[in-house]
Amino acid sequence: MLSARMPDLSALQMLAAVRELGSLSSAAHRLGLSQQGVSSRMRSLEAQVGAPLLARTPRGSTLTKTGALIADWAAEVLAAAERLDAGIASVRADSVSRLHVAASQTIAEYLLPQWLVALRRQQESLGLVPTEVQLSVSNSAAVGDLVRSGAAPLGFIESPNIPADLASRTVRHDDLVLVVSPEHRWARRRSPVTLEELAATPLVTREQGSGTRDTLEHLLTQNTQKPMARPAVELSTTAAVRSAIAAGTAPGVLGELAVRDDLALHRLTAVAVAGPPLRRPLTAIWRTGNAPPAGAARDLAAVAAGPGKQ
Repeated sequence: MLSARMPDLSALQMLAAVRELGSLSSAAHRLGLSQQGVSSRMRSLEAQVGAPLLARTPRGSTLTKTGALIADWAAEVLAAAERLDAGIASVRADSVSRLHVAASQTIAEYLLPQWLVALRRQQESLGLVPTEVQLSVSNSAAVGDLVRSGAAPLGFIESPNIPADLASRTVRHDDLVLVVSPEHRWARRRSPVTLEELAATPLVTREQGSGTRDTLEHLLTQNTQKPMARPAVELSTTAAVRSAIAAGTAPGVLGELAVRDDLALHRLTAVAVAGPPLRRPLTAIWRTGNAPPAGAARDLAAVAAGPGKQ
């Protein structure tokens, strides 16, 4: 639960505008408010935070050190809110869909929202009406089925098993990380876990067809010539896998994108693995041709690939 000290988004937007524009009057103009209204809201925000945020002088107003620090933190929150807004817009059942995108879970949760924000900004800068995106989230195998059937012109998968009947392009890479509960014996281990040990250990895993699981099975079989042990637990979402690992059920292997926050908060502990990096491609797929269908699908694939990779 958020504490009473947590400002709402409109207050954070106001603080960011004051910092960027350097005055209350300029911030008021941008936000469509009176200068008195912004000044009153700023005093309310200072009371909520419990510290002065604005240094008021006859020559104008500037943020205090505390105000600048909170504005820095607010920038991360506002960026996350913008990504959330783009993500929610993509799954609204009542939206008029102009582009249907299918994506596997890690990509949908950790990458696609920022790609949608970038696409929207790109289109707005060109004076275009932003594309409304409908998003379907599933495992990599099901994403391939949606693209193959024509239900989704563009898909994003995490599996090394690229469908041979679909066109594809690698847009990013994601390293897989062996993680355990901080209380697990491997959390205190000094030597890396060998690939043979990892292959022989029952893990918490996603279901068959998941890109994460397919990648791990492929890499371990390729490097050890041995099949993976049967899973300790098989779950259908990345969040459920992370929770089971954190609860001490068994070790697990997940994408670095998916466990980054858990590692920072010490809910999970990363364990070194001997041998080559466990790296997987993140791949855009479509039905035919050298590039996705012209228009929003092609533009989104280009955004996903990053500058210079279109």
